[in-house]
Amino acid sequence: MGSISRRRFIEKLGQTCAGALAAGPLFSAGCSSPATGQVKKPNFVILFADDMGYGDWNRGGHPTIKTPNLNRMADQGVQLTQFYTANPVCSPSRSALLTGRNPIRTGVIHVFFPQHDRGMSPDEITIAEGLKPLGYRSACIGKWHLGCTREYRPLRQGFDYYYGLLYSNDMKNPDLWRNDEPVEQPADQATLTKRYTEEAVSFIERSKNGPFLLYLPYTMPHVPLFASEKFDGTSRRGLFGDVIEEIDWSVGQILGTLDSLGLGGNTLVMFTSDNGPWMTQNQRGGTAGLLRGAKGDTWEGGMREPFVARWPGRLPQGLVSAGVGSVLDFLPTCLELAGGAVPADRPVDGVNLMPVLEGKAGPERTIYYYSMEKLNAVRHGKWKLHCRYYDHSKGGYQKAENWVTPEVPLLFDLEVDPGERFDLAEKYPEVVENLTCIAADYSAEIERLGENRDLIQWFLTEW
Repeated sequence: MGSISRRRFIEKLGQTCAGALAAGPLFSAGCSSPATGQVKKPNFVILFADDMGYGDWNRGGHPTIKTPNLNRMADQGVQLTQFYTANPVCSPSRSALLTGRNPIRTGVIHVFFPQHDRGMSPDEITIAEGLKPLGYRSACIGKWHLGCTREYRPLRQGFDYYYGLLYSNDMKNPDLWRNDEPVEQPADQATLTKRYTEEAVSFIERSKNGPFLLYLPYTMPHVPLFASEKFDGTSRRGLFGDVIEEIDWSVGQILGTLDSLGLGGNTLVMFTSDNGPWMTQNQRGGTAGLLRGAKGDTWEGGMREPFVARWPGRLPQGLVSAGVGSVLDFLPTCLELAGGAVPADRPVDGVNLMPVLEGKAGPERTIYYYSMEKLNAVRHGKWKLHCRYYDHSKGGYQKAENWVTPEVPLLFDLEVDPGERFDLAEKYPEVVENLTCIAADYSAEIERLGENRDLIQWFLTEW
C-alpha cells in the first residue's frame, strides 16, 4: 500500500465533505451554535496511560490509590468493564489506537528502540489524518513510541503539533521534543505529567473555536517512576500511587478546562491504558485486579484495561457497561462522529463504539490476542480460547521459554470467570471448535493479505 493511496483517501474525504457541506448540514453528532444554529463538529480528547493496570484506580478496586477525577468522570459518563487494548506492549498498542487496525496488519508487532531506524509506516492512516480534511487541528502530547527518526514522527503522521518523548522513559536518557526539535536533553521526568497537562490545556485554549483532536499518551506509570513535588510522597500506595494520582489530577485539569470554556458538551473524552501492569517483585508495578496476567502476555490482565468516556448531554451519566470495546474503535468512532468515513482501501478491525457508550446492545465482538506475530488467543462473545499462553509461575517477564503451547487449547467463560481460572474446554468441545475456526480464518486472512511483511520480518530478525 503506497503513500499515493493514503493521499487519495485524504483528498477524496475532503472533497466528499466539501460537497456535502455545499448541499447542506453534514454533521449531526455535535452541538448547535446558539449564534448560527449550525451543528458544530465534536472535539475529541484521548487520554492514554502507560502500563496502568485494570485494578490501578478506585473503580478498578484499588483500596489506597485515590482517583477522584476519574471517578467523577465515570459518574458523569460511561465506564466499560470489558475494554481491550490491541496488544500487551507499548508500540503495537499505539499503532492500533491511531489506525483502528490490529498490529499484525500495521506490522508493528513489538516495541521500537531509540537506535532503530524503522517506525510505523507513513502509509497508515491515523485518526489525525482522517480528521484533517474535516477541518480538525490535532496535537499529540506525550509518549509517541512509533519511530524516532524524522519520517516516522507525529508531524508526518497527521498531527499539527507534538510535545513529548519519542520513546519509553527507560530507554537511554529520554529527550523532550517540541515538534522536530529537542528542547530538553535529558528530560526532567519528575515534571513530565505536569508539563504534558499544561501543554494540553494550552492546546485546548488555542483550539477552543475547534474542532480539535487532543491525543495525550502519558509517559507513566511506565518505569522508572517519577512524580512532581506536589505529589511525591503523598499516596499510601507509595511512588506508584503518587504517579497515578498525578495522572488523575491531570484528567481533572483537562476536564475542568473543557467545562470552563464551554466545550464539555461538545467534546468526547476517553481514558484508557496501553497494556497491563508490570509483573514485578519490588512493588514498582501496578495490579490487574481480579484479572490474571500482566504486561507482555495475553491473559486478560495484559490486555483488558480501565476505560471511561465522558460527553455531557450525549452519553448516559454513571453507566457501568459490560459492553466490549477496544482501542481499535477510536478511529472509526471519531471519523464517523465527525462526518467522515473509515478508510475503504484497507481492512479496519475497529467499529464505531458509540452504540455501546450510549447503553445499546453492541455487536458480538471478536478480540484477537497477539504476541509478536503469533495469535495466542481469541475471544468471541463471552468465550476465550487460548492456543498459547505465558506461564508466570516460571518467573521472569517476556522470556520466550516461558510461553506454553498446550496439547488442548484452554477455554474460559469470561463473563463468569474473568480471572481465567477454570478451563472448560473438555465440557464445551463445540465452542473450542468454533473459536478454533475463527482464529484459523483470521490467521489465513492475515497471511493472504500479507500486509507490512517487511516490517514484521524486521521485527522477527531484530528480536
